[in-house]
Amino acid sequence: MIYRVLGEQGPRVSAVCLGTMTFGQQTPEADAHDQLDMAFERGLNFIDTAEMYAVPARAETCGASETIVGNWLSRQVREKVVLATKVAGPARSLGWIRGGPLALDRANIREAVEGSLRRLRTDYIDLYQLHWPERNQPLFGQWQYDPAKERECTPIRAQLEALAELVDEGKVRHVGLSNEHPWGVMEFVRIAAEAGLPRVVSTQNAYSLLTRVFEYGLAEVCHREQVGLLAYSPLAFGHLTGKYLANPTAAGRLNEFESFGQRYTKPNVQPAVAAYAELAREHGLTPTELALSFVYHRSCVASTIIGASTSAQLAENLDAWSKPLTPELLEAIERIHLLYTNPAP
Repeated sequence: MIYRVLGEQGPRVSAVCLGTMTFGQQTPEADAHDQLDMAFERGLNFIDTAEMYAVPARAETCGASETIVGNWLSRQVREKVVLATKVAGPARSLGWIRGGPLALDRANIREAVEGSLRRLRTDYIDLYQLHWPERNQPLFGQWQYDPAKERECTPIRAQLEALAELVDEGKVRHVGLSNEHPWGVMEFVRIAAEAGLPRVVSTQNAYSLLTRVFEYGLAEVCHREQVGLLAYSPLAFGHLTGKYLANPTAAGRLNEFESFGQRYTKPNVQPAVAAYAELAREHGLTPTELALSFVYHRSCVASTIIGASTSAQLAENLDAWSKPLTPELLEAIERIHLLYTNPAP
C-alpha cells in the first residue's frame, strides 16, 4: 500500500480507503469490525463514513455506520486512524436528520459535528466533508444544470466560516467536499485564500469505468489547486463485478432496495459493463479486478473508497491493488470508453 497527502497540508492517507455505507444495514457490527481489522492489517489507515449512513438512507439506520465505526475506534490507537465523515446537505427527503436540514449553515454544521463526534467516540474528525452542495446543481445521476431550479442557499463563505470555527476548536482537522463540480471547488478554494479560511483538501466524487465525468473539468481544477479526489463507487454499485449480467436478480443493494442506484439505469450501462467484463476475461482478470485496478492506479485519484458487504468481498477488492493494468489493457479500455462514453454520469 502507498500513502498520499491530501491537498497541500492535509492528512497522509492510504491510496485505498474503507467505506462504511453498508455498516448497520447489510453488514452487522461484528462483520463490520472484521472488515475494519482486515483493512488495517492490509495497510489501510483511512475510513470514510457519514452521519446519514447506512445507505439507503432511512430513519431506522441513520447514524448506525458511525456508531459501529466508533465502537471499533474506541479500541484503536486514535492517531493511527484517519477518520473522515460528512454532514448531510439540504434539498433531499431526510426529515429524520435535524428535522430535514434546510441549509449548510452554522447551526446545522455544528449540530451535525457534535452528533458525529458522539457516535464516533472521538474528540476530533480528521476530514470533515460537506456531503453534497447546498446550492442547485445536478446530483446523483442527474447530468444537466437547470437554472430554473435556483434557490437561496448559505453562501460558501459562511459555510467555510462555520467549518473554520470547528478547526479552531480542534474538533475538525481538515475539511473537504463531496459530489462537487468545478465551479464549486474553485469557489471554495478562492474564498478560503481571500478570507484566510480553511482550504479544502479533497472532494469525494463518483469515479469508475462507467462514470468518468471528473476527467472533463474537475481533473484539471483539482490538479492545479491540489485538491485530492476520493473516488467512490469504483464498482458502480456492483455493476462492474459483472454479477448482474448473468443474473439480473443477483443479491445486492440494487435488488434489495427499490429505487436505488438511479445513476445506473441509463441505456448504455449494460452494454458497457458487458464489454468491460469480456475485456477482463480476455486478459485473465475478473471484472472486479479490472474495474478496481483502473481506478486504484489512475493519476487523478488520491484515494479510492471501497465498500463490501462481506469480508470475502473486501479481500477480493484489496487484492486488486496488486494487479496494475498493462498499457495494452489501458488502451483497450479507452476504446470501449469512446464507444460507451460515461453511460452513468
